Amino acid sequence: MSTPKAIVTGSGIAGIAAAIRLAIQGYSVTVYEKNSYPGGKISLVEKDGYRFDSGPSLFTEPWLIEELFWLADEPMESYFSYEPVPNSCRYFFTNGKIVDAWTDREKLLQEFEQQLGEPREVLSSYLEKAGKIYENIGEVFFDRPMYRSAWLNKKILKAVASFRPGLVYYTLNEFNEQQLTTGEAIQIFNRYATYNGSSPYSAPAMLSMISAIELDTGVFYPAGGMISIANALYELAVKKGVRFEFNRNVSRIIHTGSQTKGVVLDGKNIFSDIVVSDADVYFTYRDLLDRKREAAALTRKEPGSSAVIFYWGIKKEFPQLQLHNVLFSAEYKAEFNHIFTLKKTYKDPTVYINITSKMEEGHAPPGKENWFVMINVPAIGTSAEWEKEIPYIRQQVLKKLRGMLKEDVEPLIETEQVSHPGILERDTNSFRGAIYGMSSNTRRGAFRRHPNSVSGLPGVYFCGGTVHPGGGIPLCLKSAEIVGTLVKKRTADH
Repeated sequence: MSTPKAIVTGSGIAGIAAAIRLAIQGYSVTVYEKNSYPGGKISLVEKDGYRFDSGPSLFTEPWLIEELFWLADEPMESYFSYEPVPNSCRYFFTNGKIVDAWTDREKLLQEFEQQLGEPREVLSSYLEKAGKIYENIGEVFFDRPMYRSAWLNKKILKAVASFRPGLVYYTLNEFNEQQLTTGEAIQIFNRYATYNGSSPYSAPAMLSMISAIELDTGVFYPAGGMISIANALYELAVKKGVRFEFNRNVSRIIHTGSQTKGVVLDGKNIFSDIVVSDADVYFTYRDLLDRKREAAALTRKEPGSSAVIFYWGIKKEFPQLQLHNVLFSAEYKAEFNHIFTLKKTYKDPTVYINITSKMEEGHAPPGKENWFVMINVPAIGTSAEWEKEIPYIRQQVLKKLRGMLKEDVEPLIETEQVSHPGILERDTNSFRGAIYGMSSNTRRGAFRRHPNSVSGLPGVYFCGGTVHPGGGIPLCLKSAEIVGTLVKKRTADH
């Protein structure tokens, strides 16, 4: 019997993880990547002695990576290491309050009570509820394909029994206002909607489970920065026999309607038994499958937020900042109204700052820091339009930092690089620059991401942040796991 062949289009984290799983299942796997490097949104910016992770900066659920090494029977420590970060984030408020979100439960309760006046019993109750939502519903939902028979088992029935209508009918903000007492605590837990590009004033209360993932299971730092995740998985894939071809742009998936034949690359047919698309689902339908109707339907769904990112080399150390920092807007609801309703950048944006030089030498020259500075913006516009708006956004961010850090940061910037939605769309094939694909700003939005396979496309599979179960490194890894499960089922059925 000949070895079955699989082609993966795109080498984002999900694409690499899917390739590893298929290679372990006995497939001969080739990954075609349009860029010159693996990792997708996880890449590296190096400039003037500073290095920055260009994309995701928060690392949670490391056991999802450990599982891949275990399945491959390879020692993870030879490729990759990480350490826990006790403070998941430092939050700054316009009223001058500062609070650390410790991953140690007792320290967290004490911090919120002392710094914010949030009663410990109130916060403890909230976290217990969020944890139960994740345990009973989130884990089951995130780990399973979106087809009917996969949901007919005891775990699913238990999840359905534990489901409460309020988790869908209330928004995350409404839920948080019911459960918490201080405005600052509500704002902190509202922020978790942004983890999948949504608004807490529209997204369902079910997203409260995200806080449990971060605060209960922990936040971690990968040695070498986030790029080390992509590098480790790439090396593992190569070790398992996966072949990568970079600067190769697949132009079409060959599909007859009843059978997958392979892909078209540089005008030539490359045959395979299955094809896994790690590309944005919109571009997969529009370009690779030539299904304009399905692509058009995706454009009618609200995209999640995008981002403007400044990579700043700062010629000074700021001891008041941590690895992860958030400087909140004074009017959080107005900020999300601008992003999702008015489709404009807000004048007083919430600013996120990630500084990996706090954790590791070599990411900035001695006595200096590498700042990854990000604000959420709408997923709209062309590169030319964003280039015109960047100077205004830059000044608003600097104004925010000057007011909250009590120091003018602009003279301290000795190197700079900028990213915006147009660049994100160009470099990562993210439709409109949306970081997480479609938003969850409806009652059913979180449940209505594109599935990882479609009945009318046998042999074609979808993984990555724009399909089920969602965006972010953990969910992308889960999407790869789901694809592996579906392919295994296909093999058994044939």
